[in-house]
Amino acid sequence: MSNSSACPAWHGAALVAALFAAPAAAASHSTALVTPAPVVAAERAFAADGLALGIQPSFLKHAAPQGLVLDAEPMLARTVYGAPQPKGPPLVWWPLWAGIARSGDLGFTSGPYTYDGKPEAYYFTVWARQPDGSWKWLIDAGPPSSPAGAAPQGSDVAYARLAQRQAGSPGKAMAQVARAEMALHAAAKTDAHAALLAALADDGRIVGSKAAPPATRAELEAEVATRPAAIAFSPLGGHASKAGDLAWTYGVASWTRDGQPRRGHYVRIWRDDKAGWRLLFDELLPVALP
Repeated sequence: MSNSSACPAWHGAALVAALFAAPAAAASHSTALVTPAPVVAAERAFAADGLALGIQPSFLKHAAPQGLVLDAEPMLARTVYGAPQPKGPPLVWWPLWAGIARSGDLGFTSGPYTYDGKPEAYYFTVWARQPDGSWKWLIDAGPPSSPAGAAPQGSDVAYARLAQRQAGSPGKAMAQVARAEMALHAAAKTDAHAALLAALADDGRIVGSKAAPPATRAELEAEVATRPAAIAFSPLGGHASKAGDLAWTYGVASWTRDGQPRRGHYVRIWRDDKAGWRLLFDELLPVALP
């Protein structure tokens, strides 16, 4: 970040931090042993079916009824994958990072993927436990992050830490997250870089460029610097855990680059930390120009 943005960044950080804090109950100690292992297992089963069955049937098999795919516009998975398709070349992916709600009903995974044996990018999947106990994905949308240097298939998965607080219900959580997003969006209209860094959890991840996912603070700031300086965000939806401690959101992003209007989508994971709701994950996915 340049020195010229230091003052706006400070004020943007103060605004966002002040508005992100929300009353919440302390996290229950009874859920201290919850881990993302079931979400990781669901992702690995999904990936195994992708190889065995092909893309179309495996994506339909593991999608929730409301599962979304982000293209030029968000589309239901059953629409995108509804028509039978040839099995095609192998699509291989594996999780390297995962998280879960304290209530054990909402989680996510992310990792690299290859297509026809060639490294491509990263995937990002949000998962929800269904009434029958199975896990289905809610949104499948990954950034173009470079998989160069990523740990190989079968490697240990890093787990994001659990939330420190919980709102107590999905409705309360989404109301608090909506306020947090409003603060972020207001600040991003003038300084998107400062707004994102102020909202980010200390172990949070921001992606969207073709660089490898950031592993250090310097790489994180470099990643944020690839974003437009000013972005207009409009929320479209999301979902919170039963405990009200973890939520995902998505929406539309608009900005100007090289004098031309551009648009895309964002996908986020919010976690209720001690200091309030913070971004655990944020990705910006530009829509390809016609």
